[in-house]
Amino acid sequence: MELTWISVIPPMLAVTLAFITRDAVVSLLVACFVGVLLLGEGISGFPDFLIRALASKDFIWVTLLEFNIGILVAFFQRSGAVKLFTEKVGSWVQTRRQVGGLGWGLGITIFFSDYFSPLFVGPVMRTLTDKYKISREKLAYICDSTSAPMIALIPFTGWAVYMGGLTIGMGPVTDQTAAMDLYIHSVPFNFYSFFAIGLVGLLAANFIPDFGPMKKAEYRAMNEGKVLRDGAVPMMGKELTNLEVSTTGNPNIYLNFIIPIILVVGINLTSFILFGKIAILQSYLTVCTLFAIIMIIQKIDNLQGVMKTVMAGMKGVMPAVTILALAFCINTISRELKTAEYVVSLTQAWLIPNLLPMITFLLAGFISFATGTSWGTYAIIIPIAMPLAFQFTGGEVNTLIFSTFAAVAGGGVFGDHCSPLSDTTVLSSLGSACDHIDHVKTQLPYTLIAGGIAMAFYLGLGFLG
Repeated sequence: MELTWISVIPPMLAVTLAFITRDAVVSLLVACFVGVLLLGEGISGFPDFLIRALASKDFIWVTLLEFNIGILVAFFQRSGAVKLFTEKVGSWVQTRRQVGGLGWGLGITIFFSDYFSPLFVGPVMRTLTDKYKISREKLAYICDSTSAPMIALIPFTGWAVYMGGLTIGMGPVTDQTAAMDLYIHSVPFNFYSFFAIGLVGLLAANFIPDFGPMKKAEYRAMNEGKVLRDGAVPMMGKELTNLEVSTTGNPNIYLNFIIPIILVVGINLTSFILFGKIAILQSYLTVCTLFAIIMIIQKIDNLQGVMKTVMAGMKGVMPAVTILALAFCINTISRELKTAEYVVSLTQAWLIPNLLPMITFLLAGFISFATGTSWGTYAIIIPIAMPLAFQFTGGEVNTLIFSTFAAVAGGGVFGDHCSPLSDTTVLSSLGSACDHIDHVKTQLPYTLIAGGIAMAFYLGLGFLG
């Protein structure tokens, strides 16, 4: 299709309706329907479009991952592991500041996967944050803003390999070694990630007072005891959040909590070290299977009871699966309407070296915001921005190259944090059992501040660096 302003209508419509209606599913459905009409497929083409958008390996992978996350959380809940953890940690942390700081610390510690981090920190911390009257919105923010920003700063993750690989063949970057060297040297210039991590840490530990919608959410939680607003629809279903703890058997905090977590983390780290990729789905499948066997041996549940818990876990994550499915649909529409290409085409005519890092950051942020995918944004922006940067420097690797590359990395994360269409934003809402739109609205002022500061740094670097 030709590049036209019409291509931005579906994603912008989805975002606008989500903020107005507070209903992500309805908003995404309307936007998908409009997008199909704009593609010229008509009403009758909607079923075929859904098949085309969702019949992908990526969507099936994410769906299976979410089901396994739900099952593991259900096992934690049913076996009493979460209760045991809360009682144990309750002797270490005894104030809201300490609980918030613990959540922040866990978030930056799980740095190998932006999917695993929020889905680990949320369920582990949720009972504790509820106990100390910390809003679910605050927990979701902690989960979201310590995952992707932290991972983007670590040069030995899948993000580094992926982004570095996209630069091979550009200028003097001739192989993977040179690409990784570029990534490592660009890390100090990834201003958004540093500011996002620092800001969430200060806010989580109450060193900076909350403001905006988050202030209202925290006031409600502290003074009314409501960790969710009235009428909120938690991303995690009641089948999971209200799952009763078994009254039989002998649960053990090591067997039913610590060892499963160590296994998940250990399998992923070992896989990355040996094979260069994260085995997230495989690790969850393995741990869920072992957990089920242990629960039967401990007589916490019989086989029939374990299967009921499995089904409760799968039902509990269905709200998140539904939103992710529709987000994949919007992403497909944006790709076929060439939304990203149209946005990029608006800037190329007047771009100058001094503005390149800042404009690259804004472009990456907007495209990630509109499409809900940072990795897709990188695939679009890096092949455009980096050759342009090398052209400006005459092939020399200098500050402009490092800052432009870092601006793409940070911009993709920034847009993800602002977007209700983002998979990691959805997963953060899921892990914390928070209303999805409430999470987006309360996090947005903080991301805009971190993004604004980062943009000012890139502008200053462009003219003074």
